[in-house]
Amino acid sequence: MRWILIVAKELDHAKTRLAAVLPRDERRGLAEAMFNDVLAAALASERADRVAVVTSDPGLLARAAAFGALPIAEQFPSGLNVAVALGTRELAIRGADTICTVLSDIPLVTGDDIDAVLDAMPTGPGVVLVPSRDFSGTNIIARSPGDIVATRFGTMSLVKHLEDCRRRGVPCEVLRLQRPALDLDLMADLAEFVRAGSPTHTLNQLARLGIGPH
Repeated sequence: MRWILIVAKELDHAKTRLAAVLPRDERRGLAEAMFNDVLAAALASERADRVAVVTSDPGLLARAAAFGALPIAEQFPSGLNVAVALGTRELAIRGADTICTVLSDIPLVTGDDIDAVLDAMPTGPGVVLVPSRDFSGTNIIARSPGDIVATRFGTMSLVKHLEDCRRRGVPCEVLRLQRPALDLDLMADLAEFVRAGSPTHTLNQLARLGIGPH
């Protein structure tokens, strides 16, 4: 069974790297808009069987459940990798043989992008990594089985994931995809996102903040 696992920070703690330019309420609204876009993309996937969301944010859990995704609640914010480990254990109990973990701040991602990741999975055990635009981070990781390697989201995560796969002898492919490569952490990322143009909640939210098109 193929699952998509969206991992999201609590909205009040999201996008802290934009704190110098956006107040907390605006960062919260932006993070929520990005989550909604990523959830819509996951639900549009034709290759996945189910979608799950792991977060400590009650509002995001409620939204996930309202759209038919499985909500997996953290007791308290504990970091992306701990959250993914929690979600991975829960999905393994539910029969997941492949887990495609998607970060919640890549709002250009589409169902087709996620399907491309799942199509790239090997027939046996293995990992597919979708790097960030600067080729240092990991924005999507698909694992079969779901616990074949731990996630290492954070600084230089792509190198860390590749090294873990090499050390364990796990087949691994790096799949470069333009849309999910753009995560929104800095003002330069927001500007690039606006230039790309997209029918997204995120672009609408940026327009309301005076950053996107009016």
